[in-house]
Amino acid sequence: MEFINQWLAQMGIAPIVGAVLIAVVTMVAAKVVRLLGHKGALALSQWSGLGIRTQLFNIVRRPLWISVVLVGVLLEVQLLVPTPPADLLVAGSAKTALIILWIIALGKTAKLVGFRLSGHYPGAAELILLTENIGIAFIGVMGGLMVLSVWQVNLTPLLASAGLAGIIVALAAKDVLGNFFGGISVFLDRPFKYGDYIILSSGERGKVVDVGLRSTRILTRDDVLISVPNSLMVSTKIMNESAPERKMRIRIKVSVAYTSDVGQVEEVLLKAARANPQVLSEPAPRVRFRSFGEWSLDFELLCWIAQPRDKGRLIHELNSAVFKEFNKAGIVFPIPQRDVYLHHVPDNTTKQDRQLLS
Repeated sequence: MEFINQWLAQMGIAPIVGAVLIAVVTMVAAKVVRLLGHKGALALSQWSGLGIRTQLFNIVRRPLWISVVLVGVLLEVQLLVPTPPADLLVAGSAKTALIILWIIALGKTAKLVGFRLSGHYPGAAELILLTENIGIAFIGVMGGLMVLSVWQVNLTPLLASAGLAGIIVALAAKDVLGNFFGGISVFLDRPFKYGDYIILSSGERGKVVDVGLRSTRILTRDDVLISVPNSLMVSTKIMNESAPERKMRIRIKVSVAYTSDVGQVEEVLLKAARANPQVLSEPAPRVRFRSFGEWSLDFELLCWIAQPRDKGRLIHELNSAVFKEFNKAGIVFPIPQRDVYLHHVPDNTTKQDRQLLS
């Protein structure tokens, strides 16, 4: 502002004439900004990749040229009314209007971006909504502090009170905040998504049906809904059966008698697997001879299925098919055997001898 005053004084231009020049320049600048603002909004929307060019332009076009007008008003006021309190009143009003204008524009932009992100990530809609509301509240608080600063209000007591209140709220709601930030971690880390089948370290297995702000909900195969706080979800071990691919491998353990033919056992197990339409042909089923048991030969049938949800039913079908095929082939399932030795104790044996014999 001092530069403009010095320039007008050097040119011998009266303050009233300078104010008229500023008004003319402001009107021209506002017109130019309106034209450039349209192109800038389009460029920004293309860079963001969210498809919001028209909506974003409608939000920013008016604040852009009104801001130019308000800046011109501020220059004219400081040129014509350089002494308080008139300059403080008019300039403060213009600055306040400018701050409010952009607070509203930023709030609308945040809502627009949140709406678009919710469409791209429907599973995290609640988390995006909460983040959007927090962002709008932060914008409002910062705008309010700026307005108070414009009117030369001492902010030190207010900031001290806000800091104390923030500490009290944080202590009182630490669990809620822990779940909230846990939800953010789940959203960013993406260890699972909606529709995945997961197994928790505590043993629960089910389908992820919702990832909320406070908790993650899992629907078990018994149609029981389990709600797990997000603070636990980020600190527990999670096995995702649906990642990195939907298909998964299942294992059928089979034990046969030592008198069984190993080749025949492998052939019968593969036949049972290939006969089931739910078993994928690629990767192909396979059989592994795992160990020599105490009274059995231990095999394992390995095959792939398309969806984790079919795991329980397919295990049932394969167990039934293997049992029938083994009976047809004469393959025997081992039965644990124990040798029991009976000792005859004469009636005249002392109590101490009886204990030794037992």
